[in-house]
Amino acid sequence: MQTRIIPQRGLTLDYLMWLFTRLTGLAIIFLALTGLGMGLILGARLQMDMVAVLRWTFFPNYNHVINSNVPDVTLGWVSAFWQVMQMLVVFFAGTHAANGLRMITEDYLGRLVPRNILRGFFLLLWVAFLVLAFSVIVGSAY
Repeated sequence: MQTRIIPQRGLTLDYLMWLFTRLTGLAIIFLALTGLGMGLILGARLQMDMVAVLRWTFFPNYNHVINSNVPDVTLGWVSAFWQVMQMLVVFFAGTHAANGLRMITEDYLGRLVPRNILRGFFLLLWVAFLVLAFSVIVGSAY
C-alpha cells in the first residue's frame, strides 16, 4: 500500500501556478475585450468585416488594418499603445500555454528524467516564441 503525500500549506509553486493560470486567463479576456472595444470605437464597425475585427481583437497589428478597407490607417491605429497591447496578449497567452504544457507533463509523465527534459524543452520553446513574437511586433511598426 502506498502512502499519500499531503500537500504543503501556504504559497507553493503549484498554488502560484494555479493562481497564475486563472489570472492570465482573465487578463487575456480583458485584453481581447479591450481590443474589440477600441477597434469598434476607432471605426472598425463601419469599415471592416467581422473576420478583420476578430483578427484585430486577438492580435492588434497595424498590418491587419492596412489590408482592410479603412481609409486612413495612421489616425489611431499606429501607436505604442497597440504595440504594448500586442506584447501583453502574446506574453499572457504564451505563458498561459507553456504553464498548461508543464501541468500536462507533470500529470502524465511519472519518471523524473523525461519530465525534466520536457520541462527544459518547453522553457526553450517558450523563450523562442516570445523572442520571435516580440521581434515581429517591434519590426511591424515601421
